[in-house]
Amino acid sequence: MSDLRDNTEASQYELDINGETAFARYRKQGGVLTILWVEAPPALRGTGAAGKLMALVSEEARRNRWSVAPVCGYAAAWLSASKQYGDLVAS
Repeated sequence: MSDLRDNTEASQYELDINGETAFARYRKQGGVLTILWVEAPPALRGTGAAGKLMALVSEEARRNRWSVAPVCGYAAAWLSASKQYGDLVAS
């Protein structure tokens, strides 16, 4: 597994796991990281890959002092269930 990669051309964070890439599409504006879509390829579904990606994206948001606006249902549910990162959600 490699580190989180910010693919600014595609406006998405990417995480490579076992030769596959999970990604989170985003928009950054005014100190808010809006997560538009989170996807893991079929080979990674059910492995926790999307959760690992969300944790790394959340760490990035915390480091940069961004709040997070989850548009994606998965991202919203993950953040809502997270004791460690739930405070990042934009109000």
